[in-house]
Amino acid sequence: MQLFREVRNQYTQSVRKAKASFFRQKFASCSSNSKKFWDTVKSMENKSTSSQLPTALRLGNTVTTDKSMIIENFNKHFSTAGHAFRLATSTSANRSAPPAAPRPSLSRFSFTQIQIADVLKELQNLDPYKSAGLDNLDPLFLKLSATIVATPITSLFNLSFISSEIPKDWKAAAVIPLFKGGDTLDPNCYRPISILPCLSKVFESQVNKQVTDHLESHRTFSAVQSGFRAGHGCTSATLKVLNDIITAIDKRQYCAAVFIDLAKAFDSVNHHILIGRLSSLGFSDDCLAWFTNYFADRVQCVKSEGMLSGPLAVSMGVPQGSILGPTLFSVYINDVALAAGDSLIHLYADDTILYTFGPSLDTVLSNLQTSFNAIQHSFRGLQLLLNASKTKCMLFNRSLPAPACPTSITTLDGSDLEYVDVYKYLGVWLDCKLSFQTHIKHLQSKIKSRVGFLFRNKASFTQAAKLTLVKLTILPILDFGDVIYKMASNTLLSKLDAVYHSAIRFVTKAPYTTHHCDLYALVGWPSLHIRRQTHWLQVIYKSMLGKAPPYLSSLVTMATPIRSTRSSRCISLIIPKANTSFGRLSFQYSAACDWNELQKSLKLETFISLTNFKHQLSEQLTDRCSCT
Repeated sequence: MQLFREVRNQYTQSVRKAKASFFRQKFASCSSNSKKFWDTVKSMENKSTSSQLPTALRLGNTVTTDKSMIIENFNKHFSTAGHAFRLATSTSANRSAPPAAPRPSLSRFSFTQIQIADVLKELQNLDPYKSAGLDNLDPLFLKLSATIVATPITSLFNLSFISSEIPKDWKAAAVIPLFKGGDTLDPNCYRPISILPCLSKVFESQVNKQVTDHLESHRTFSAVQSGFRAGHGCTSATLKVLNDIITAIDKRQYCAAVFIDLAKAFDSVNHHILIGRLSSLGFSDDCLAWFTNYFADRVQCVKSEGMLSGPLAVSMGVPQGSILGPTLFSVYINDVALAAGDSLIHLYADDTILYTFGPSLDTVLSNLQTSFNAIQHSFRGLQLLLNASKTKCMLFNRSLPAPACPTSITTLDGSDLEYVDVYKYLGVWLDCKLSFQTHIKHLQSKIKSRVGFLFRNKASFTQAAKLTLVKLTILPILDFGDVIYKMASNTLLSKLDAVYHSAIRFVTKAPYTTHHCDLYALVGWPSLHIRRQTHWLQVIYKSMLGKAPPYLSSLVTMATPIRSTRSSRCISLIIPKANTSFGRLSFQYSAACDWNELQKSLKLETFISLTNFKHQLSEQLTDRCSCT
């Protein structure tokens, strides 16, 4: 028995060494090939680098194992996803679109000729590792031949504008079903990943630039619309919403919110309604004819494991995987914000939050119900279906008395919304007390899992691979929304410090007894506190420059000096009133305080470029060990 154990242990050790040596060689050989690098990582995690069909799929009351039937039924399921509203509502339901907001001064928009230089740049920037569409035109080929094909391709694009026609091959999508968790037999548990022809995406990129330039220059989008807009994002939207909520709580007001979820929103866009929206925004008849053709005759096939389903027509929705799709969806839902009434609203793609506050909880809930009804009517007019089971209600409260069972908020169909204490909004877990305890718990768990995988396989990585993995798989998790959850208590934030230190130890091989200040010096990275503060001050400066969304820029006000002194010449912000320590966590208060504190050492008298500011900020914010 002892001999068996020794031989077994020798065998196990030999296998581990061989495996580690194999992967180290692979990482060393793919330092300049990102696709090969990540494919190697996935193979270590035993994750397939390509989608595989399930061995069986449920079709109604039966289960099939025939792969040809599986892909055909996947295609049928995905191509009809946008019919949710029609299937869920009666023929008598009100389906008239809400009127578009009048814009009498909006100038006409027509397409302009696309320039060869712009197309050449697009082709040269193509990712050669992306998959080809159903036309089998490989991005690598287009990238390598860019200088030769740019001119004829540009002519083809401009001819499309003149004829108001798009080649049918560019409107055919290859769809790959990707399992997202749950029951492997249920087609609803698969996400369709759409691959469009490469040339169609190059063309759409040029069209989208012209469309967004027109919409943004005429301030077409609602001020509370943050989805797919330059300078806007999940973080800016959440900062605005939380500023409103914190300010209300600071004034001892009740605050309630409805987080609205729509079923298959992007797939449910009605093309006729969308064309009407574009018409109201000043799009010329030629443009409208082009977009009408853009939506016409679209087909998709499911592609997996070398098999291809038959084509099926797609008569609704914005094309998934397209460049124009997100912009067109934002246009489609933009005017929903007008229905909010006395409540506040924020739109981000198909994520909508409706919220209101006041001194009386009954009044708050009554106003919220009225606004929610109006919003539902707007969505119905757009033929977008409310997902009542995933639409949640939350009371934000720190100290005011509140009933255990508050008055229900109901849908137009009479269903009561569920009250929750925690909700994931735009990637950040919000709790009713805004403590961010749940969010940090999720972050800690996610990073622990990833760092654990890295440590278990540390012998398989080169030093360069270690650094890349932590930079690209750990730090982005910590950085996302860090200017939001930075208001959490130091006790909670210290839990993130612990996993951050573990990640640094993985890179540096430093023992667990190494002090954290020495860890930062070894790897050349700042502490998480400094990372958060750097990102936070950059957001403040962008707001002051007008490079942040207007809803954030409006929250910072420049101070006007009464007397001209050396200190008064420095740019400072007016600090608004806050009644409580919690109120001092609002964007408008903490931004002013933190900026003025920075100016004690930075002493900016005039605005400088954002690049120069970042450079000066990096010199100001350094980790100085104050540990004893």
